[in-house]
Amino acid sequence: MKIILAKQAGFCFGVKRATQMAFEEAGKDQSTYTLGPIIHSPQVVGKLEELGIRVLDSLDGLEHGTIIIRSHGVELKEINEAQQKNLHIVDATCPFVKKAQEYVKSLSEAGYGVVVVGDVDHPEVQGIVSYGGEKVFVISSGEDLKKLPKMDKIGVVAQTTQSFENLKNVVCECLLRGGEIRVYNTICDATAVRQEEAKDLAGQVDCMLVVGGFNSANTRRLLEICAEIQPHTYHIETAAEIYPAWFEGAKQVGVTAGASTPKWIIDEVMNKIEELNKSD
Repeated sequence: MKIILAKQAGFCFGVKRATQMAFEEAGKDQSTYTLGPIIHSPQVVGKLEELGIRVLDSLDGLEHGTIIIRSHGVELKEINEAQQKNLHIVDATCPFVKKAQEYVKSLSEAGYGVVVVGDVDHPEVQGIVSYGGEKVFVISSGEDLKKLPKMDKIGVVAQTTQSFENLKNVVCECLLRGGEIRVYNTICDATAVRQEEAKDLAGQVDCMLVVGGFNSANTRRLLEICAEIQPHTYHIETAAEIYPAWFEGAKQVGVTAGASTPKWIIDEVMNKIEELNKSD
């Protein structure tokens, strides 16, 4: 059985930067926290907790210490609150996410109704939306655009892990509605490359594993892309979740991983598949 690992599997630039910043803070201050999980990897969050960096859901009751802003950002009101409390802020927001926040702010100030293409429940999207005014709308598809009020000026940005195809469909719907349209492609380059690579790999193999946090949007998107092509696609967080039966009759197995998946977890998955291959 041949095992193929996608070249772009694992940490993207923004996640690598955020985790490095978090681990560098470990031990500096006894009161160090992340506002929400630093990245969508329970295993990385667990390692940081072992080093004394705890996860907070809010800043309620926190009066001193260091707060690390997670890779996918937070809402503007939370940044303001941290500043008002004079907390030491370590901003680990991914630069791509930061750019999307800035575009929403500038578009709103320029009088545009802003359409954010993404998942309304995702923390990244909630943070991006908070930088705009009253006319900011989150939609997941071009079809959703029909539910919005008529706008003469429309600005479009995307959640950084969205597919380019979905962004394109939304923009096409915006064009059909007429008026002035300004579009910023805020999809992360690494996301686009990773998705294209996963699609190609899924078409070559008999079984596909997607490794990453179950709470990771970009990992779930990889799962969707691969499953459309290869029905024998499985989402796991760790090597312990692998079932040998998945590989029965498989000549080629593909492995990809979300942007929040650390190398050591990918290595453990690869080693586990190798062990199963040798035992056949």
